[in-house]
Amino acid sequence: MNLYYNQSYSRKEIANMLTLVQECIKCGMYTISMNANRQENIAFINEYNLRSEKIKEILKNLTVEDFCHTLQNTKAGYENEVLYVFVPQVRLFEADGEGVVVDIYIKINMLDTLRGNRTVVISFHKRNKPIQYAFK
Repeated sequence: MNLYYNQSYSRKEIANMLTLVQECIKCGMYTISMNANRQENIAFINEYNLRSEKIKEILKNLTVEDFCHTLQNTKAGYENEVLYVFVPQVRLFEADGEGVVVDIYIKINMLDTLRGNRTVVISFHKRNKPIQYAFK
């Protein structure tokens, strides 16, 4: 596993983090990164014709067992941010209607803003690298 990946969390710490994510989703305080640097997210969402309700459902159903690790943000000016990586296995449907189980790589940044917590989903695409679950 990558030296920069941190798995030294308790189940309770990750459960608390997921509670914050779920509260953000419930209040509409979340976003999926879909800018020019996130073409992989856009392509994945289009490939499986994922609508906002399905994306919300996937995020709300993340579990402690889906947690892999955290890593420090390496983007200049954001080095203090901790990014959480989850890889749930989700049944999705291809264009021909055939159901497939997909490992979705989800990288989340939790921000504490003046208006409260905000969840930013930086990565939301097919898993494209080996992962190691922390609690499976």
